[in-house]
Amino acid sequence: MEFFKNPNFKFMKVKYIAFLLSLTIIIAGGISVYVKKGFNLSIDFAGGTLVQINFKNDISVDEVRKKLKNVDLGKSIIQKLGEGHEFIIKAQKISSKSIEEENMEKPEEVANKIVEALRTPEEKALLKEGKLDLNISEKSFIKKLLLDITGDEQKAEEYATKIADYKKKHLGIIKDFNEIKDLLPSDVFEKLKEKSFLGNIALLRVEIVGPQVGKDLRYKATQATVWALIGMLIYIAFRFKFLFGVSAVLTLAHDVLVTLSFISFFNKEISLTVVAGILTIVGYSLNDTIVIYDRVRDNLKKYVKKLGIEDILDISINETLSRTIITSGTTLLTVLALYIFGGEVIRDFAFTMLVGIISGTYSSVYQSCAYIGIWEKRKEKKKKEKKEANLKRIEERKKSEVQKVKKGKTETVKSTDTKKVTQQPKKRPKKSRKKRKKR
Repeated sequence: MEFFKNPNFKFMKVKYIAFLLSLTIIIAGGISVYVKKGFNLSIDFAGGTLVQINFKNDISVDEVRKKLKNVDLGKSIIQKLGEGHEFIIKAQKISSKSIEEENMEKPEEVANKIVEALRTPEEKALLKEGKLDLNISEKSFIKKLLLDITGDEQKAEEYATKIADYKKKHLGIIKDFNEIKDLLPSDVFEKLKEKSFLGNIALLRVEIVGPQVGKDLRYKATQATVWALIGMLIYIAFRFKFLFGVSAVLTLAHDVLVTLSFISFFNKEISLTVVAGILTIVGYSLNDTIVIYDRVRDNLKKYVKKLGIEDILDISINETLSRTIITSGTTLLTVLALYIFGGEVIRDFAFTMLVGIISGTYSSVYQSCAYIGIWEKRKEKKKKEKKEANLKRIEERKKSEVQKVKKGKTETVKSTDTKKVTQQPKKRPKKSRKKRKKR
């Protein structure tokens, strides 16, 4: 399938406009990061609070997120565990401050905010009446209530332990009071039933994700990206030329910087999934670049004596243009569907991929090939200048040799004339007339 029949677009003519566009985006991205005092880092990198909860009734991730938005925790990472009703919520922000600034020492405050956001209006009304939520309450609170009912601390401890053990076996949830009826005397059970209720959620775990963990993850993510670029440089240098490898790595660095700029523009959160997206972009962009480079290598052998380097690059890009549009277009549509329908958790990853695919396709033409064109032209110019300099030197040598020969001939002629003058016979002096007369 071909979109264009014999395309003849002159891509290299506008390479400097493309450079200017890329430079503008990257500089604007740098300014955005500076103004915002860094990227919007997720709990994975910045630290925060992890809360594991179990619901009595079935609930979706979207419903949980909708409730958390009411307490400014809508950006939390929410993961559903298996087919049950368990969820892990990683909360980074409570208000404008991060967890590590505001509540790093008090993760229970974050947990309380999450629990309050997830409670139903009926549960909130029962709490106002002074009733205890058995599902969310710890053993110490249950013991206190049983002590008020029985008046016996030993029995209160015994009954509280039984209830706590039952909750532990059932992931913190008592669905119906009849489940614990056999654990307590009937009179205690009835009074407990009057003074308590079974809430919709149970708090299973509360942990802190410290900033040091986030720092280590940042370092490892950066290291992974750098090593990926180095590995690709070696591969392309081995398969093509070292110049091609350097050009490809510069192009990949361009794609990463452009993507990070757009993440900053739209204030997207950088999480481990976004880092995975950036590494995917690096691989995807390189794939398209290698396809074009492969055609450039063939065309260099074919047209090297007939055409200039920019013409060869234009021919190579035009020959792979239909393939590039089909591949990038289908991938773009898939990622766009992920972005629209994939939900909140995967949206930042899909956004990263959307920007990366567009940037990668554009850079394969206007960055990787343009760098080769510029460097090859500089090499040709240097060769030409060197050739001209050599010719000039040869001409100067010839001139100097001719001058030496002429000078040598002149000196020879002069010496010959001098010898002739010196070898002429001496003229006899004429006798005077007086002497001749006497004779």
